[in-house]
Amino acid sequence: MLIMPKKIRNARRKLTSQQLRDLDLEIGFMEGVLRREPGYIEALQILGDDYTRRDRFADGLRIDQRLVELRPRDPLAHYNLACSFSLTQQCGPAAEALNTAINLGYKDFDWMARDPDLIQLREHAGYKRIQARVRCLCVKET
Repeated sequence: MLIMPKKIRNARRKLTSQQLRDLDLEIGFMEGVLRREPGYIEALQILGDDYTRRDRFADGLRIDQRLVELRPRDPLAHYNLACSFSLTQQCGPAAEALNTAINLGYKDFDWMARDPDLIQLREHAGYKRIQARVRCLCVKET
């Protein structure tokens, strides 16, 4: 089974004009690849990350929703969906997606606690419940 790479984004650091041009070229290329092969998982993953790096959060959300459709049992796909929902300030769906990721086996709780893409979600009541659940999971594992 293909493992999705974890989205570790640049925490909103400014990209140089050359990096932006390169990113736009990659986005255009990946969009072309996906027009020919719409279910190409790796291209979808790259494009979703690129859209997010370019602050095109709604486009990134659309890609992450597609990835979850293609890989409904993949905890990282659901985690990335939670990030995209959070970035688009949809905290209820973000909490649901994060819970699903945990149910499917997502365990990188240290990253989850500091992932800049989840900043909006961390202020939501649903995240407090997730934190309590994670604490219980961590206690049970020790």
